[in-house]
Amino acid sequence: MKRKIFFILIIFILMICSTHIVQATTISNIIQGADGFITNGSSSDMIAGDKIKNLSDIIYNVLLILGTVIAVIVGSVLGIQFITGSLGEKADVKKNLIVYIIGCIIIFGAFGIWKLLLQLLQPLA
Repeated sequence: MKRKIFFILIIFILMICSTHIVQATTISNIIQGADGFITNGSSSDMIAGDKIKNLSDIIYNVLLILGTVIAVIVGSVLGIQFITGSLGEKADVKKNLIVYIIGCIIIFGAFGIWKLLLQLLQPLA
């Protein structure tokens, strides 16, 4: 079965590779194409730094709120399980609590690093 899938995959790759047609061009055509590429790039609108910063702030705020809500919900569930659980269940909750705390440190540390990088990379105005 594995060999059959392997051979079908090879045949599929060969069919895809054989459909590409290589065209021989002269050096002058290559240079004209590169010049056209450069002129198109220089004449097009640049992305404004304010737009990137606004988009980054929106993404940051949405992810921070989502991460905080999830952390509060999971923390509440662990707390309720710890309060209402038996001794064996409390031991399991303590193990999950360690994973929860490490996850919170990673998530909120990443948000802190993100905000720090945005502040450091911002041009002085």
